[in-house]
Amino acid sequence: MTQAQWRAVAALPKIERDLKPNPSYFKGNDYCPVECVSWYDVIEFCGRLSRRTGREYRLPSEAEWEYACRAGTTTPFHFGQTITDKLANYHASVTFANEPRGEYRRGTAPVGSFSPNAFGLYDMHGNVWEWCADHWHPTYQGSPKDGSVWISENNYRLLRGGSWVNYPGNCRSAYRNCVDAGGRDIDLNGFRVACAAAWTQ
Repeated sequence: MTQAQWRAVAALPKIERDLKPNPSYFKGNDYCPVECVSWYDVIEFCGRLSRRTGREYRLPSEAEWEYACRAGTTTPFHFGQTITDKLANYHASVTFANEPRGEYRRGTAPVGSFSPNAFGLYDMHGNVWEWCADHWHPTYQGSPKDGSVWISENNYRLLRGGSWVNYPGNCRSAYRNCVDAGGRDIDLNGFRVACAAAWTQ
């Protein structure tokens, strides 16, 4: 979600918690991803957007996120075996395989600056970590078989995708991270939403 999209939804009537209209550390470009938002902030955002549109908007489950990121691939990144600064925004002065070192941009890039994956989704690797709906579990043992959200008693929530500051290995399709759900003042964490399909006959 971009900073402009965040501001539009933050201006809608409150459901349970207040939202800062401009929480991001990296300001000045409406098309850059919003960051410095907690998991709870994002749940409020989804609630407001759902109420306004009459459609369900929510965070993806971890399984849904990885499915969307991979877009049918089995390689470390949806674009292949390695990553370069022409493909994503990350700490590109560090290499993953045999690619040349690239530019470390030291901040977020506008959404859509790089080519999308086969599903038409942008920035699945790098730029900002993306919140998932699931609680943190150290392994997949006991995870739901249908890709649904995995709930437990801890307060740590999943993040996927890596960010502008991360080394390439942390931006892989399979890499997992977590922080406390209340973590807000982190200029690495953003999100994308899933929308329930509208069925027509």
